[in-house]
Amino acid sequence: MRSQNATHPRLLADIGGTHARFAMQNHQADKLSHLAVYKCAQFETLESCVKQYLADHRPQRPVAGAMGIATQIMGDWVSMSNSPWAFSTAELKAALALEQLLIINDFTALALSLPALIGTDLYCIHPGHAVPGSPLALIGPGTGLGVSGLFTDQQGGLVPISGEGGHVTLSADNPLEVAVVESLKGRFGHASAERALSGQGLINLYQALCAIENRACEQLQSHDIVARALLQSDKNCIMALNLFFSFLGSTCGNLALTLGARGGIFIGGGTVPGMLPALEQSQFLSRYLQKGRYREYLRQIPIHVITAGVSPALIGAGRALDEAAHAHQSCSTKRNH
Repeated sequence: MRSQNATHPRLLADIGGTHARFAMQNHQADKLSHLAVYKCAQFETLESCVKQYLADHRPQRPVAGAMGIATQIMGDWVSMSNSPWAFSTAELKAALALEQLLIINDFTALALSLPALIGTDLYCIHPGHAVPGSPLALIGPGTGLGVSGLFTDQQGGLVPISGEGGHVTLSADNPLEVAVVESLKGRFGHASAERALSGQGLINLYQALCAIENRACEQLQSHDIVARALLQSDKNCIMALNLFFSFLGSTCGNLALTLGARGGIFIGGGTVPGMLPALEQSQFLSRYLQKGRYREYLRQIPIHVITAGVSPALIGAGRALDEAAHAHQSCSTKRNH
């Protein structure tokens, strides 16, 4: 008979607004297998996407699952922020015939993976000097803006932050940024960091600049804006990308100070890794350090961009299952004593 707390074989998933990534892990020491990526828009529901993955790859039947989902997790019902997918955790668990299903925020999962990342998974944009045991900060522009952090408790356990830091208010530092923020507020009611620091955010910045100049916008996607900016062929695309990096630097500095993230800052998500040379040549670092008396404090903190080929959030989802099992075992031990 299978142990009530068995978590292998396990189904792991990283569900963003654009892509759904899956993997299997048969034993705790095993590497991830059956890695696959699906486009969310091709499926009406998360359940149908998971079942397609299982049908395509025919892994050993999973008994447990952990999924990082790009939205706030506040109970059984989960409704994604940047996708039409919505589901009941209990119903999804039953539909997949799982004994255990853990649903966490996608950046909570990514935060849990940070200690497992090695040199080839990271690109250093500011060396600094990490303080062992100190908090780690995580931010990631993608379809939306994910924000999290990772702390270590007194027993050495990992404690991720499950928050919605991508929706804090975007702050401006100069007259142009004030005008852009006001344009975003007029359009959306609230100018959150995500309205600027995401794939759609880059489009929003470009459109805000066009509106400020009272000129017509072309229907550009984020990759079009980046391409034109790098080719120096469109003034507003150049300005939009510069604003993106400046806002990102300020937001990273705010996050580092808030968390006391002396262990390092990690930039994830799908937007930044493809723009590393432009990032290094931008105002990102100067804006990150622009915190008055705390400039030297921030200078000591290393900053890395996550460039891992395999989604680290899949590793983090597995760690979340391990942490949950460890917590259950600890509670059982205390009750028995």
